[in-house]
Amino acid sequence: MLLGLVAAEDAERVRARLGLAAATPVPDHLVPRRLSGVPASVLLWMLQEDDPAINEIVFKHPSLDEAIRRELARGTPFGGAAGPLPFRGTDRFPEPETDVIDGLRWVRTKHEGDRAAGAVAVADWPEIAEADRAQALPGYARWALTVRIDCPNELRAQFGSHPKFAHRLREAGIIDGPREYVQGWKSAQSVLHVLELGPRLFPKRMAEATDVLAPMVRRELGANVEAWAVLAQLLPTFSGTVPELVRTCGAIANA
Repeated sequence: MLLGLVAAEDAERVRARLGLAAATPVPDHLVPRRLSGVPASVLLWMLQEDDPAINEIVFKHPSLDEAIRRELARGTPFGGAAGPLPFRGTDRFPEPETDVIDGLRWVRTKHEGDRAAGAVAVADWPEIAEADRAQALPGYARWALTVRIDCPNELRAQFGSHPKFAHRLREAGIIDGPREYVQGWKSAQSVLHVLELGPRLFPKRMAEATDVLAPMVRRELGANVEAWAVLAQLLPTFSGTVPELVRTCGAIANA
């Protein structure tokens, strides 16, 4: 993926010198494996494509909660397309039996918060934001809502910026966008495996990642074969972020 960020002639020179095969697309049957364990927000970036084929991949992801599956079965778009979107599955989910806002107001425990948040539909977010402004929702309700992958960023900010919230969001795999994913997520190899699928699964958001990486890769690695050789050696076991990896390889090659 990183070689694709430098000039084509430089990339070919590096491949030839290091004996690297030309990049090939990840086979369809390996895509779910690549997505195993990804931060939850990656699934949202995929849903924002409003592509039924991509939605089908997300629907089958083991970490996806039932609330989002319900929305996909309804044909709800997440990226602004006109709905309903086609849904090929046969899964159908029961509609919540209680008023969403009332259910959130009655939350007193984490379990109740998770259950109430699970009843929220995409169309409910504006009403929830208004209800919270009128009278703050219970803490457990807020916590459960904020880790929904489709919770609007404005509502998360409305809920507060306490360090405990930030910690909970990170534990739940909620990231503002691909830029933050590149800059702060570990390990470098796992991030690059996901970004390799970006042009295919979340092309609308991919530029946010490449805008961060491209200048750094060209500056630190560029056509420097030695730097790329160091990267090939370090990548499988490197525990830091992608920027840390790139800078480390550039520094070692230029030492």
